[in-house]
Amino acid sequence: MLEIDGSHGEGGGQIVRMAVALSALTATPVRVTNVRAKRKTPGLGAQHLTAIEGVARMSDARTDGADLGSTELTFEPGPLHGGRFAVEVGTAGSISLVLQACLPAAFHAGDVDLTVTGGTDVPWSPPLDYFGHVFLGLVRKMGGRAEVEVATRGYYPRGGGLVRVKVERTVRWNPLLLPSRGGIARIAGRAHAANLPEDVAERMKSSALGRLSQFTTVRVHAETLGPDRAVGPGGAIVLWAETPETILGASALAEKGKRAQKVGEEAASSLLKELESRATLDVYASDQVLVYAAMAAAPSQFLVREVTEHARTMMWLLGSFLGTQFRVVSEGGLSRVTVTPTAG
Repeated sequence: MLEIDGSHGEGGGQIVRMAVALSALTATPVRVTNVRAKRKTPGLGAQHLTAIEGVARMSDARTDGADLGSTELTFEPGPLHGGRFAVEVGTAGSISLVLQACLPAAFHAGDVDLTVTGGTDVPWSPPLDYFGHVFLGLVRKMGGRAEVEVATRGYYPRGGGLVRVKVERTVRWNPLLLPSRGGIARIAGRAHAANLPEDVAERMKSSALGRLSQFTTVRVHAETLGPDRAVGPGGAIVLWAETPETILGASALAEKGKRAQKVGEEAASSLLKELESRATLDVYASDQVLVYAAMAAAPSQFLVREVTEHARTMMWLLGSFLGTQFRVVSEGGLSRVTVTPTAG
């Protein structure tokens, strides 16, 4: 049984979520200790338990310590298999983070139809539109096929969002080769506000377009949602820039007391920072794609503005499970990251 120290690196929920995912992928029993040791409230939260439950169902795993507040978890997976699965966070815990743990297993399990209830656009996690347009877009370039449908939006603190994901089995992963960014083909986005004044989403959109006025091909869709399509008040804007080689994204959440114009400006400024840097992956995607790069048939390479603590922690975890090798070299204000799979 592999022992993983949950206090390593960023010491948060990422370690336990992805340790469970890698355990199922490699059929390696794992024990995670010091779960979320560096967080204000250590131990497993509702979102982490939901991620564990999802992976456990796809692998008929035996678990010990899968309880709220537990600081130690044992996960013993069986063979992965497809099917229909439904899990519920029960709070506004992030659906995107649950899916981050479930998808690596789902891609290898066979055809999977997964329904998750929780928060679609909540703090400290990728909004669902970033997950769908940026992350899944990058995964598609590597050979993975998944479709996401947001049936209901759910915001902090109530949650209640409903998301369905259909995943096809992936036999072979392609390396992600992004040595340079290339020209921008288009910039797109989605702004939404629910159970708020009708002009909130439009104001987010307008301020984002103002910051991106130097680009001619920008299309942002704005929509206002009622109680039939969203639980509680909330909103977000997600922007993404597409080149022939890659997709870079940025986002911002609506918050009580924050002007809608400020939300749009924040998202646009974050995207501009990525574009002006000439990075080929944004800082959020860089740690999320590592698990797929580690399973590719050949080495992957990309440029990032910053190698985050999340990315470094993921590199350590992949090395522990798969023996994946990583090389990070400074280059013109960026970091060039090379991912070499064990077989590579």
